[in-house]
Amino acid sequence: MNPLWACILLPQLALDGVMRQRIEPTEPLVLLGGPPQRRVLQAVNPAARALGLKPGQLLSAAQALTRGFASADYDLAAIERWQQFLAAWAYGFSAQVSLHYPRCLLLEVGSSLGLFGPWPHFEARLRRELGELGFQQRITLAPNPVAARVLANVHDGLAIGDAAELRAALEPLPVDRIGLPRETASALARMGLRSLQQLLALPRDGLARRFPAELLRHLDSLLGERALALEFYRPPDRFDARIELNFEVESHQALLFPLRRLTADLAAYLAGRDSGVQRFTLHLEHRNRPASQLVVGLLSAERDPAMLLELTRGRLEQLQLPAPVLALRLEARELPAFAPQHRQLFDERPQQSLPWEQLRERLRARLGDEAVQGLGVRADHRPEQSWQAESDRRTPPLPSVGPRPAWLLGEPQPLAEAGLLILAGPERIESGWWDGGDLRRDYYLVQTRSGQRAWAFRPVGGRGPLQLHGWFA
Repeated sequence: MNPLWACILLPQLALDGVMRQRIEPTEPLVLLGGPPQRRVLQAVNPAARALGLKPGQLLSAAQALTRGFASADYDLAAIERWQQFLAAWAYGFSAQVSLHYPRCLLLEVGSSLGLFGPWPHFEARLRRELGELGFQQRITLAPNPVAARVLANVHDGLAIGDAAELRAALEPLPVDRIGLPRETASALARMGLRSLQQLLALPRDGLARRFPAELLRHLDSLLGERALALEFYRPPDRFDARIELNFEVESHQALLFPLRRLTADLAAYLAGRDSGVQRFTLHLEHRNRPASQLVVGLLSAERDPAMLLELTRGRLEQLQLPAPVLALRLEARELPAFAPQHRQLFDERPQQSLPWEQLRERLRARLGDEAVQGLGVRADHRPEQSWQAESDRRTPPLPSVGPRPAWLLGEPQPLAEAGLLILAGPERIESGWWDGGDLRRDYYLVQTRSGQRAWAFRPVGGRGPLQLHGWFA
């Protein structure tokens, strides 16, 4: 199969990264850059643009127009972090993800169409998930990564699958939109060259004499005649994200919005690397005192965003905040492989019921880690000593012994023998001489007159009625 490359251009990555952390995304917002004495508007959201603000405007001029907007720094380091986060998300769709171009993701998707369906369905899923994550996008498809990136400059949604169609789409492009350095594009414009078609019509040897060798290499890569060397992204082995709040927060309820965003980002990151999380730490940062830490431990690896939010929320509500919170940071280092639960084709559970795994973790989050216990076996033949409470579901296999009841009585009780039918036995159990709990019993599998099956015993050499010790389901 011929390779197909998708380019996801993120035109407002810095602005989207800030807006997705704000409770009111419709509030006018600008990003500021430049020295303190000359602050300049680098990006504005639609609400700020409606007030007459625009990129490149001085902050002083913007404040002369209106004061009704919020501001944040144009942070290049934050842009890099968001691009890395989105690369981890894209890794779930392709093993070949590249950050070769700034504010852009390149994905080889030709080999993924068999898994995610034809390109229109695949593209719709990419757009839907990016929208849920809070990022605007432009997406194009082409036979090579350079062409996909160049086409994203002037198109959104264009999909080209072969070389002949690619050339027809590229030739009308202006020379200043085909990815050339600004100096080279200006020199070509002064020569009267306006489109790529005119540029391609010139002799190659003439272009080689007048311009650096990078021009011809770029044109060859653009047309798919020369492969572009790409370094492919590999997701890190840990997740670490932080949200700084706009004001000091003193209530748990006000922390839910940033917490929902952090757990959703963690789930997207885990889905990209096909792993789950079994333990993570939520740091609540305060002013002039150490951060509070909330450790969330799970019995099995999970990655469902709603479940991660619910479990963290349940534990957070039990935490007494020692001081107002200025920022939240979520860190996850234990990222084991994720094995989805096997489900039946037709779910017969009532509509409002929960799977056991989700119910167990919700109870642990609400009641505490030690409040929910499982049952495990112990290497002891005495029925009263053969089980133990365990917090982890992973228990050793049951030993090969005779039938055992699911319901064991706390104290044996005399069993009326009228109409009693003995189905199996006796099975003699002699044990416990070493710890003072010596017992010698003969156990029988019996059936009562009403059809119930029970487990009963009589002391070895003893007389009298059978002692009921358990019921079978």
